[in-house]
Formats: sequence, structure tokens, C-alpha cells
Amino acid sequence: MVKVPESVLKKRATAAKILEAKATAAATLAAKLDGYEKAALISAKQYEAEYKKMEEEAVANRRAAKANGGFYVPAEPKVALVIRIRGIIGVSPKAKKVMRLFRLLQLHNATFVRLNEPTIRMLKLIEPYCAYGYPSLKTIRHLVYKRGFGKINKQRIPIADNTVISEALGDSCGITCCADLVNEIYTVGPNFKAANNFLWPFKLSSPKGGFSSRTKLLHFMEGGEAGNRGEEINKLVQKMI
Repeated sequence: MVKVPESVLKKRATAAKILEAKATAAATLAAKLDGYEKAALISAKQYEAEYKKMEEEAVANRRAAKANGGFYVPAEPKVALVIRIRGIIGVSPKAKKVMRLFRLLQLHNATFVRLNEPTIRMLKLIEPYCAYGYPSLKTIRHLVYKRGFGKINKQRIPIADNTVISEALGDSCGITCCADLVNEIYTVGPNFKAANNFLWPFKLSSPKGGFSSRTKLLHFMEGGEAGNRGEEINKLVQKMI
């Protein structure tokens, strides 16, 4: 019987250790992903119940106001979706600065902006170059799921699964899945700034049918495309996703 060289035995032992380490790492990762998936499903169900409750309350308030002969005025929107619809030609320095602050660096870039007195004033400065409005829950979901990229170490990383979000925001903000991220943006929660900064500016396509060269320069209230269009922004986003 031929004796196996010691070097070969060492190589076999090393290979066995590497395989065992790989198997252990794979099992740990699988368990971790399974935990993320279960937590994400639980969070999604909780948020769905909250959204349904909010809708029912709004309907009940409208009915009560109508029964009493009054009007129900919903709360002011807290977040806006801003889409850049014009390039760099003829843009004033102030408007350029504001668009840089909102991270609207390219044509058809879109970002979420928390609405308060200073941001509303800044939005009025860039009205000729942007379209903005109040996104619905459906629109926010579509943007995150279909066009969502995260910023990790200044790199644009696709949100392929929940681990991308949990690694970036899990420890600092408790945001571990797409449902958490969408809820934080939609409700403008305490970690809105971190969640919004994590999201890379959305790169949208040109809308189906394109913008008319005549209407692109006009305000939305004049039959154009620019400026505040309220909830009509959702229809524009559907054309551009």
C-alpha cells in the first residue's frame, strides 16, 4: 500500500475546513435572510392595517362633516415628490443651488422633499424647471420597488433585497425592509431624513408621449407641465416609471 504524502493530507484537511466554513456561513446567511423575511412580512401586515385604518377614519370624517352640513378638510401634505423636467440652459444660479440641495442634478431625476415653510419657498424658486406634487402610497411603493437604489459608501447599490436596507439603516434607524422604508417616507417619520438620504435620486424615463415643447415652459395651472400639480403628480409618475 502506497503511503499518502503528508502535503496531500494537509491539503485535504485544509479543503475540508474551507468547505465546512462555507457551509456554516451559508447556513448562517440563510437563517439571517429567513429572519429578515419573517420580520418584513410582519411589518408589512402591520402597516397595511394602519393604512386601512387611516383611510376608514378619513371616510368617516367626510361622512360626518357632510351629515352636519360642513366640509372635511384633510391634513396638509407632509411630503412632496419633485421631478426635474428641464435641463441646464437658462437656469438661474439660485435655482441651480436649490436643485443641487434637492439632489436634482440630471433631467428626469426625482426626490422626496419634506414640506415646511423653507422648502415650500425653495420649491417656488424652481417651479419653472420642475414638476412636483403630493405622492400617494402606491406611487411611493412603485418608485422604491421599481426604481429604488440605495446609497452605501457613496455608491449606487440596487435594492435587490432587504439586506441592503437593513445593513445601511437597521442599526441607526431600525429600518430593516422595504415596507419600513416606504412607511417612513409616506408618514414622514422621525427618521425621514436618514431614509431619504439613503435613497439615491430616482432616475425616471421620459413620459410616454413626451413633453410638448409648448407646454413644458408653462405652469401646470396654465395647461403646462411645470410647477405644483397636487395629486396629479401620481399620473405623471406612472407614465415615467
